[in-house]
Amino acid sequence: MDPATKPATRAFEDATPLLARPEALRREARAKGYLFFKGFFEREEVMDVRRLLLNILDEEELLDPARPLMDGFGNQPVIDALKPEEINWNGIGTTQRVYHRVQKLEAFHAFAQHPKLMALFDALFGERTFPHPRNIARIMLPSASLNVTPPHQDFLHIQGSADTWTCWAPMGDVPRSLGGLSILEGSHEAGLLGVTANPGAGGLESILCSLGYEWAEGDYEAGDIVVFHSHTVHKALPNREPGRVRLSLDLRYQPASQPIERASLLPHGPFEWEELYEGWTREDLKHYWRREDFAFLPFDESIRWQKDKIC
Repeated sequence: MDPATKPATRAFEDATPLLARPEALRREARAKGYLFFKGFFEREEVMDVRRLLLNILDEEELLDPARPLMDGFGNQPVIDALKPEEINWNGIGTTQRVYHRVQKLEAFHAFAQHPKLMALFDALFGERTFPHPRNIARIMLPSASLNVTPPHQDFLHIQGSADTWTCWAPMGDVPRSLGGLSILEGSHEAGLLGVTANPGAGGLESILCSLGYEWAEGDYEAGDIVVFHSHTVHKALPNREPGRVRLSLDLRYQPASQPIERASLLPHGPFEWEELYEGWTREDLKHYWRREDFAFLPFDESIRWQKDKIC
């Protein structure tokens, strides 16, 4: 790309000092549509989850046996032998077999209800937080067949309450060269944008119409997170580190008083909760949403293709 036409970018600003000032935290969130927190988790907490994910890849022979496990280098001949439809299944960057094993991990789902995350969103919402159980892991294998996640807004896929926020948490160090998440700062103010089809995760790309917002991004270290509103446009950067696997979690939260769409209470993937719960020890993580008195909103397929929103 010609440097003169390259989209403007700005560096993430650490919102950690605002955690002690909830009103200021909410003002910043309303203004930017996202918040970045440096070192939000202890590094070892993240690396423990990383080890669980990489162990699954290793057992499935998807990691290079000549490299240290925690470095996360793929077994390229095995990965290259996967069909494009296998590696692009459900937008998670790996096969359904691998993802089924990930979704069975109690520690993966427990991480989504980490006390620090719940306290953060309680402060952001000014009320009790409900964590969606539909937790997503991105196990992005290094493959030329893998489609990069395009610019998009989560609300088109989640629906329910527009006040739903996503936490994107890298499971390990994710510099921009490995394909970190980039945020279009302030784009939540534009409302729902028109879309076009895209082969990346979610299948839809937001049409940005020269909105004039700047992309914000940075080099993530294990423990960093970014949280953003369901209308905030975001995208993955391409992985430019040959052979490296990129691991991250998409975790979603909303005010407990707000309505929800029923699919947000289902597992991510064609799985059943009772089967995923096999061997779990924490009863509080199971079917906890049954204690809520939600208003349910139907999924509206029509808003995903509003022609009058296309420029």
